[in-house]
Amino acid sequence: MIIGTGVDITEVRRLRQAVEKWGEDFLNRVFTKGEMRNAKTRGSLYQHLAGRFAAKEAVFKAMGDPKLAWQEVEILNDKNGKPSCMILNNKGKKIEVHISISHVKTYAVASAIITEKA
Repeated sequence: MIIGTGVDITEVRRLRQAVEKWGEDFLNRVFTKGEMRNAKTRGSLYQHLAGRFAAKEAVFKAMGDPKLAWQEVEILNDKNGKPSCMILNNKGKKIEVHISISHVKTYAVASAIITEKA
């Protein structure tokens, strides 16, 4: 059963500007250590980060939990390269999060669907 859906679009330029303005403080507030390790292996760092940012925003919208923090949503890739989402700190025990991410040079978009765990 679907509990919620969310979608977000992010401008790569705006994410880059945030990183340039606030640096590591911004990155450490928004992204987990695992996400940053993964991002640093990518050719298009800012496109990759913008995709993860959009995915987290989509998850926030789908879950509708105002207490959910940036560091509690982790977007990584499975062994086949498919994006996957984990809700950390036991907040995601009863749900599954399905995400899709796409990006081009200037924009990143993501969608999230929250379902009950089978």
